[in-house]
Amino acid sequence: MEPIRPPPPRWWQRPGAGRAPPGRDPGENSRVPAEPVPEETSRAPGPGRAWLWVLIGAAILTQTALNLARPVVSYKVIALGGDAAAVGLIAAVYATLPVAAALWLGRVTDRLSSLRALVAAGAVLLAAACALLAWAPDLLWLGAASAVLGMGHLVFTIAGQSAIARYAPLNLLDAGFGWFTAAFSGGQLAGPLLAGLLLGQGLAAGGDGRMAAINAALLLAAGIALAAWPLMAAYRPGARRRPAGRAATAPPDAAAPADSALQILRRPGVAWNMVAALALLATIDILVAFLPLLAEERGVGPVAVGALLAVRACASIISRLALSKLLQRFSRHQLLVASLLGSGAALLFTPVFLDLFWAAALALAVGGLLLGLGQPLTMSLITQSVRPESRGAALALRLLGNRVGQVGLPLAAGLLAAPLGPSGAVWFACAVLGAAGAAKLRRPG
Repeated sequence: MEPIRPPPPRWWQRPGAGRAPPGRDPGENSRVPAEPVPEETSRAPGPGRAWLWVLIGAAILTQTALNLARPVVSYKVIALGGDAAAVGLIAAVYATLPVAAALWLGRVTDRLSSLRALVAAGAVLLAAACALLAWAPDLLWLGAASAVLGMGHLVFTIAGQSAIARYAPLNLLDAGFGWFTAAFSGGQLAGPLLAGLLLGQGLAAGGDGRMAAINAALLLAAGIALAAWPLMAAYRPGARRRPAGRAATAPPDAAAPADSALQILRRPGVAWNMVAALALLATIDILVAFLPLLAEERGVGPVAVGALLAVRACASIISRLALSKLLQRFSRHQLLVASLLGSGAALLFTPVFLDLFWAAALALAVGGLLLGLGQPLTMSLITQSVRPESRGAALALRLLGNRVGQVGLPLAAGLLAAPLGPSGAVWFACAVLGAAGAAKLRRPG
């Protein structure tokens, strides 16, 4: 082994530092033991972080398509003669296929040497699902297409999250997940706005003109999702992070066996953070599914609904981009508890003030700011709770929990909405957030 000079402090942060200068033969006394490379910064040479911005661009496109389609699906359910229970059922069907496939897909991402094709496949599935939703002639077809939509979202999300867990330095993990989830919020902002503009102020539940506008919006969503596919041709991530102590020349398949699902769940904090993630995501789904129904009941047009959902998403973008700064003052646990309890309290007022646009917008803005913090925090907490070889599986298990919540909670919300009206569905989501926040407050792990 070529002898090297004693390295200066933090030598691993400067590429090539610690090596003997070219042409110089250091003496035998200058030989020093090799030091292990910390996992946080251990990276083989790569093309930089442009891959992250490409991934974020694809996320904005796919999530714009998804969040354009989902509120429009609620309007299509109404146009086809469905009620609140049907809206809840369609929202739950969206998560059925992902429940069965999430953990398997996470294992696949841990074994793949490149995640680019999987990200692109998610975008194509989303585009196909949106087209199927547009062509759906009845509620049964609409439910099947909604299941495909959920599968496309799962494939894209698991591949994207696994790419960040694999390639981003651990000291930048919160920022990476924050930007990625901010891209999701960007789609949640643009999608409902587009839906509102395309459907206009019309409140008629049926009619050929209304159905034509709904189907045109869904076909536009298909085109937006498909635009992410050629973008992924430029996706070139850096080198895979090596766990501490692993030789630099070790091939990717030299990793230790991944933990089982039960072993992952037994890791401190994993199960509790999964519950928090489930409550946060299910609340967003319930808002997207039931706010159009509540608006129809109150005589509020689709443009206002789109604007209100966009306010919530915009607030989440702001909080996610500010996450790194907030973590300099507060712990992850404090921010996550605030996200759960604060958003639940703020969103209680949304059904009360829906007729007063600015009051409802304020409630959704405060709720959105706090909702936005929770998802990237649970990703980071779960990622750092497990071994590197199991990070893809752990993130997939987190998404599996999310999908179980997306099946059960909208169904329960739909049942509550039948006797109590759509307001009951939103209040139910707030109660779930409060319960998860109280549990997290009692058990910080």
